[in-house]
Amino acid sequence: MPDWNVYLVTQESLSGERTTPEVVASAVDGGVDVVQLREKDRSARERYETGRLIREHTREAGVTFIVNDRVDLALALDADGVHLGDEDLPVAVARDLLGEDAIIGRSVSFVDDAREAEAAGTDYLGVGAIYATGSKDDIDDDEYAIGTDRLADIVDAVDIPVVGIGGVTTENASEVVEAGADGVAVITEITDADEPAVATRELATVVTEAQR
Repeated sequence: MPDWNVYLVTQESLSGERTTPEVVASAVDGGVDVVQLREKDRSARERYETGRLIREHTREAGVTFIVNDRVDLALALDADGVHLGDEDLPVAVARDLLGEDAIIGRSVSFVDDAREAEAAGTDYLGVGAIYATGSKDDIDDDEYAIGTDRLADIVDAVDIPVVGIGGVTTENASEVVEAGADGVAVITEITDADEPAVATRELATVVTEAQR
């Protein structure tokens, strides 16, 4: 299993004038631990072509490469694993298709769902949205932010790694880690930064200091 300190979720529409492969290359230079191909506004073909370039960057650097939602794309891109949501294939089905060595993540916001995901064989959890965020169409208001108290409850309820996501920045990442998360997942904190490599390093420093 990888380190989970800094987990980048890609989204070219939130990357200024840069392409996703450019952002990923910079984040890899900055020491990112995991890269997830998201790009929900793109076709499967476009995601595949972008994913091929990301796979090159991550493979050369030894960085874990995860595909959001799509087990078929994860297979086609020889990704390290897939990250699933409520509307995606069940964890057990994804496991059958991808094999025992694949890393399978699951998005959860509640303790019961976290326990269920762990029992189904999930390798790690993406928990959130911790804070209000505008980077996901369905999570853009304060009422959806679960906060660090519920994050801590979820961490206490499971024995698999937990990554906090949703509105995480260098300013609040320490709170997420102090609540028990193994790392933080971000989109715009890296994709929209003036220098993604610098932003990645700064975020990693905050996380590692909070872990101490």
